[in-house]
Amino acid sequence: MKPLIFLFTLLTTVALAQSTKPAPKPFTLPAGIKMEKDIAYIADGDEAQKLDLYLPEKPADKPLPLIVHIHGGGWRAGNKFPCPVMAMVLKGYAVASVEYRFSQKAVFPAQIQDCQAAIRWLRAHSKEYNLDPERLGSVGGSAGGHLSALVGTAGDKKAFAPIGGHADQSDRVQAVCDIFGPADFTTVVQQAAEDKNVKNIFQFNTPSDPYSGLIGTKLDDKSKADAVSPVHYVSADNPPFLILHGTHDSLVPYAQSVQLEAALKSKGVAVWLQTLPGSGHGGPAFGKPAVIQLMQNFFDKHLKGADVKIELVPEGGLAVETPKPAIK
Repeated sequence: MKPLIFLFTLLTTVALAQSTKPAPKPFTLPAGIKMEKDIAYIADGDEAQKLDLYLPEKPADKPLPLIVHIHGGGWRAGNKFPCPVMAMVLKGYAVASVEYRFSQKAVFPAQIQDCQAAIRWLRAHSKEYNLDPERLGSVGGSAGGHLSALVGTAGDKKAFAPIGGHADQSDRVQAVCDIFGPADFTTVVQQAAEDKNVKNIFQFNTPSDPYSGLIGTKLDDKSKADAVSPVHYVSADNPPFLILHGTHDSLVPYAQSVQLEAALKSKGVAVWLQTLPGSGHGGPAFGKPAVIQLMQNFFDKHLKGADVKIELVPEGGLAVETPKPAIK
């Protein structure tokens, strides 16, 4: 399996419901990629406030566009290493994989404050690492999709008190790939109840619910549910979005991405929603070459200025067989 397909498949199998941090496994970097691990983006900060930076072994002759990866895990688990999109370095990018504080330690907005601090740090150190500060994109799956989308819609709006310094740097990105991330905490409970394709696995507003765990209260607290929701910050100056979501997602209702797409379109923002019929919260369809190429074309167009078309993959080619309910 090609490195990019393998790693991207890994990205889309990270569950929002994950509750334990997996033990690190031995991992060999693909040939041609070097890594600087555990760089603190906040001096003397929390142990979680670190990132890994992936660069080409052979220095590039000009500053590289940067893809910032934010991992999933229900805002309460997961790991920045190994980074599922590190192989994008072989396609002419630098890649940063960001760790952030989990909700058990600090409730929202700690997570987005960390991600924005990391982006400002990366811009402040762009010359040191040969990065192009004007060409940053974000990508993540599940909880990481939510934070990537929030980075996109809330960038440079000062909605969250900045931490970590570098206040002179922008925390805006120029492109977002959101992979089945929650978009609106005020509608997720109703959308989960109305989903005719699949039953959501969560008991909302209980200790096991990562949504309410993130904001530290029940989801009917509208002010906090609004504050955490990417749709709440949608505006005409948002960057282009590519959204990937399966119709049978039992953790994040597919309707969340439909709603985000509609909100972005209503403001004239370029957005593509790639539907994966029958797919759940990840799965093999997300790793198909056509989907990988779609993501690369998206970033190539918006971070490199490449003359490529963003064409959604026909849904018939991505459909998977969904299990039929047992007959009792």
